[in-house]
Amino acid sequence: MTATTALPTEKLPARQAQQLLLWMTFVMSLIFAVWQALLNNFVIERAAFTGAEIGILQSLREVPGFLAFTAIFVLLLLKEQSFALLSLLVLAIGVGITGFFPSALGLYLTTVMMSIGFHYYETLNQSLTLQWVDKENTAGFMGKALAWRSGAALAGYGSIWLVMTWLKLDYRWMYALIGTLGAIMVLSLSLYYPSFDTGEMQHKKVILRRRYWLYYLLTFFSGARRQIFVVFAGFMMVEKFGYSVSEITSLFLINYLVNLLFAPAIGRFIGRIGERRALILEYLGLIAIFCSYALVQDGHVAAGLYVLDHLLFAMAIAMKTYFQKIADRPDIAATMSVSFTINHIAAVIIPALLGILWLSSPAAVFFIGAAMAVCSLLLSLNVPAVPAPGQEVLWPRGKAHE
Repeated sequence: MTATTALPTEKLPARQAQQLLLWMTFVMSLIFAVWQALLNNFVIERAAFTGAEIGILQSLREVPGFLAFTAIFVLLLLKEQSFALLSLLVLAIGVGITGFFPSALGLYLTTVMMSIGFHYYETLNQSLTLQWVDKENTAGFMGKALAWRSGAALAGYGSIWLVMTWLKLDYRWMYALIGTLGAIMVLSLSLYYPSFDTGEMQHKKVILRRRYWLYYLLTFFSGARRQIFVVFAGFMMVEKFGYSVSEITSLFLINYLVNLLFAPAIGRFIGRIGERRALILEYLGLIAIFCSYALVQDGHVAAGLYVLDHLLFAMAIAMKTYFQKIADRPDIAATMSVSFTINHIAAVIIPALLGILWLSSPAAVFFIGAAMAVCSLLLSLNVPAVPAPGQEVLWPRGKAHE
């Protein structure tokens, strides 16, 4: 997938390796934003989904995330950079064929294919970011990457307006066009950029270290809680408040415009106040937002909550920089693979179970999300003000045995 000339990262401008990360982020977000923006309307209008079917679909979507630890075995054959680009290509193909299979089975299969590419890419992107960006610059770079992600999403939503509103084309052509464009961009990146060296050799086996236990738990609750937002917050907008495709797209446009403007500043803010304070602020905000979701009766208020919720996702940068500061460098690739699996343990189960609960009590679904945010808040109180190897937690003190 990549050019054959391999040069050590330190002999190339760091800017070039980071530029590749930003462009890969742009491509991923462009493709995924279109898939996500159209999903709820597409499954309701073309496949007559209820909360139960959307829960099953979302659970299936998370199965590849649960299996993300297998990325470490693929890395025995491929370099991380090549694997990341190949994953993006799979994502583009999966999204590109979605519109041609408007049935429950067809949507389940295309969603799994799309998800394989998405989750492997996200695993590798996080690993490469933590290896290619210096610790003191990581929070700021991740904020910049979020801005690129938002810019790509805005371009994706603009393409929805152009193709579906102005040109009056059907869902299938929107999916096909964005998938084809994404594939062309991936191939262009693979030809343009050289193969970068990640520096210190990464472990090629599954690694679980006792001293990373707090990071593992934060990751678990983050994945469980995020699923409630991803699956049910947008679904509520369509089912409860009757949002159309154009209205959902407008909401997403506002979301990403806010992130485009504020995500870089949030990254720098986290760098100044530290991971502990950033995580505490994030979880306090999420508790309030999830409780509000459960009680909201006005569509405009719900939209405001949705935007605030999405903005708080930028604070999750703190969890990644916390790990970077406590980790041994050769552990990064293996731990990112394992952490994605941990992130998706609950995610595989929660959408289906809560999809059934949704049929009788949507409010209960969001109160469960608030309870998960409380658990995350309690865990964040154990993050040291200055994380480092040997200072992974406040309690118990001292470095844990490996």
